[in-house]
Amino acid sequence: MLKMFSGKKERFDYSSLRTDMHSHLIPGIDDGSPDIETSLQLVRGMTELGYKKLITTPHILWDMYQNTSEIISEGLEELKQAVKNAGINVEIKAAAEYFLDDHVAGLLKNKEPLLTISGNMVLVELSMAFPSLGFKDILFEMNMQGYQPVLAHPERYIYLEQGRKFFDELKTIGCLFQLNLLSLVNYYGRSSNELAQYLIKKEYYDLVGTDLHNLPHLQALENFPLTPLLKKLLDSGKIINDHL
Repeated sequence: MLKMFSGKKERFDYSSLRTDMHSHLIPGIDDGSPDIETSLQLVRGMTELGYKKLITTPHILWDMYQNTSEIISEGLEELKQAVKNAGINVEIKAAAEYFLDDHVAGLLKNKEPLLTISGNMVLVELSMAFPSLGFKDILFEMNMQGYQPVLAHPERYIYLEQGRKFFDELKTIGCLFQLNLLSLVNYYGRSSNELAQYLIKKEYYDLVGTDLHNLPHLQALENFPLTPLLKKLLDSGKIINDHL
């Protein structure tokens, strides 16, 4: 399972996950890949890491990225065709990363189908600066409509560091948690790393994602070590990426 690089350091073998379920690979529709050429570089890089399936998740954040199911579907088909033409052997599908705001509340009110990662699982995110107003009501309505919310990168909501019971509440109401791998190497800062450590020790994570946006992210992933915390997480048997 393990590969070696740079002396005695062990590099993480991404093939053990098989599937990445959080990325921004569709060109030109959010803050991820800007063009199809970059998308192909990112996709090729992910397959070289060992991934067999990529579930890309463009932002739906209405104040900035007014993506719809139709826009995402069209972008996915463009990407899949380009990947096929380039001879890259990987399965690609698309879902979305829903920012919990009034727009998503409206989608639920109107019973508009949400894009799912797999089965009934919907990737959601909060504000990086402060709790989104009414987000618990939105999560409750998701549950009532049969969706399984997956909270993207909870370790990055560092304003919750002093109120960790908040995470207990989210687990109690049935949220799954997704870890950003790069949080474990201080890519987003020490506070996110420390919060990730706490959540791993609580065995709260269910999924692991790259949240890949760009080439610097890919370069960081190419040199990603099998950290003790990541080994602990994988050994817990709770991570379900390979079932997606």
